[in-house]
Amino acid sequence: MTAVPEATELDGSGRSAQPRQLIVTVYGLYSRTEGGWLSVASLIDLLAAVGVDEPAVRSSISRLKRRGILEAVRRDATAGYELSAEAREILREGDERIFRRERATPADGWLLAVFSVPETERHKRHLLRTQLARMGFGTAASGVWIAPAHLHAATEEALTRLGLAGYADLFRADHLSFGDVAAKVRDWWDLDRLDELYTTFLDEHGPALHRKSVTEEQAFADYVHVLTGWRRMPYLDPGLPAEFLPAGWSGIRAAELFFQLHAQLETPARAYVAKSINLG
Repeated sequence: MTAVPEATELDGSGRSAQPRQLIVTVYGLYSRTEGGWLSVASLIDLLAAVGVDEPAVRSSISRLKRRGILEAVRRDATAGYELSAEAREILREGDERIFRRERATPADGWLLAVFSVPETERHKRHLLRTQLARMGFGTAASGVWIAPAHLHAATEEALTRLGLAGYADLFRADHLSFGDVAAKVRDWWDLDRLDELYTTFLDEHGPALHRKSVTEEQAFADYVHVLTGWRRMPYLDPGLPAEFLPAGWSGIRAAELFFQLHAQLETPARAYVAKSINLG
């Protein structure tokens, strides 16, 4: 696996998600109690319910294997794949981010990441920038990245895991004076793009909240699509304080929809999986 997995694999993008994104969602939701393993046959059956055919599943598995996200493992002569150790760690970190309801507040302060990388190690500079961007940091100035302070532990863990800790310093900071913080937040993060993504999420997944007589299979399909569409959003918007966001911010409405759908779909979706692959 590359140190920073591609957004098209460990992140999602809704109904237009690639099969490999949906596969990672299924693994993240349902395989970790089994040591991160699913049989190929079970995965094909589950992805069929999500609208992905067998050739696409097998092709995507090969891609995920090449990327080091999945590893081939046989159990009792049954072919299957399990998550790599690094993929399990990234998904564990993702759980904390994806299912976090609370937004930061102005009183929480900010986390600053300041780094300097020698010209001879430009690849490390690119890797560091990519990782900070993937975690939701905004750019305050050249070599100075900013995020809500609650990301301190996750950032420290990620940079240590990737061997980048020696190139950066992390600081807890408060904005004391000069300029309007809300205006600066708009400079540090692309809020217009975020609004487009949140609005798309609301349009794509809002109808699932009002379906009538939903079967367990439909609940499973909806839940996988919803979670795949949502799981990149808390990285693009790292819980920015509502006080610094535009009035009626679409991200707050999108989060409310996600947690409503999570509460509505998680149990019947797991029941469908239990019957399909005997997870119990």
